Amino acid sequence: MSQPVPTINTTPLIDVLLVLLVLLVITLPRTTHQIPLDLPVGPPHGPAPAITIVEVDFDGKVFWNGTPVHDDDRLAQWFSEAAATPGLVKILPDRHVRYERVAQILASAHRAHVTRLALAPVS
Repeated sequence: MSQPVPTINTTPLIDVLLVLLVLLVITLPRTTHQIPLDLPVGPPHGPAPAITIVEVDFDGKVFWNGTPVHDDDRLAQWFSEAAATPGLVKILPDRHVRYERVAQILASAHRAHVTRLALAPVS
């Protein structure tokens, strides 16, 4: 009788090595990829741009720098005036306001061509 030849099952070893190779191939380009950025040097030049605060109350009422806005046409007019200045328009919605109202205000700012717009996160 001949004795059995001992063999090692190398399939799990090859599977683990292939998984490690795939992970290496996926992560290596991310770590070596660089984006050149031209960052400004020194203090900022000129005065800081004005910030216009647009608050949206829980029931959808809009306040422009603390002044209540009763008409959407008036809001659109103020957005047009803000688009002509280099300032920033910051929208501060209440956490309980309907998203539909915030979307209407954002659309009004978009139609007025406001380019510097910030939407504050709801906390």
